[in-house]
Amino acid sequence: SRADPTPVANPRVVILKSRRMLHLFDGDRLVRTYPLDLGLVPIGPKRRAGDNRTPLGTFRVATKNPSSAYHCFIGLDYPDVPATEWGLQHGLISPGEAKAIREALAAGRCPNWATGLGGGIGIHGGWVGRDWTGGCVAVSDDAVEELYAVLRIGDPVEILP
Repeated sequence: SRADPTPVANPRVVILKSRRMLHLFDGDRLVRTYPLDLGLVPIGPKRRAGDNRTPLGTFRVATKNPSSAYHCFIGLDYPDVPATEWGLQHGLISPGEAKAIREALAAGRCPNWATGLGGGIGIHGGWVGRDWTGGCVAVSDDAVEELYAVLRIGDPVEILP
């Protein structure tokens, strides 16, 4: 059974990479704070598939999987527009891929996770207290159950340095 935390009417998440903390807010009210692990290369923005970096930016919850390899999985709509523009300028994606990503984001859909920019970035369980993921944010299994119960498709997740 999923955890049933305090009801949250207007959930949003703010992740502080440098502090290894995830903050769950209800509007402007801080509800809960969880420790987290980042990608194996924790500093800087995600640039390409396989770079083991956790992206920076403002994302939205795009997918939810109640039984992933790392407990629950809350997928984010990375790559976002800034990552897409960077990838296009640097030849990691084609103009057609960039257009498809922009269209998916504009329509509130999950963009293609199988381009040179990478994807499949999200919040999941398996927290161990050291950076180890391929770019995701890992929290404890109990924490991801609480977040899974509260977060809805479209809710904002901001990842800051």
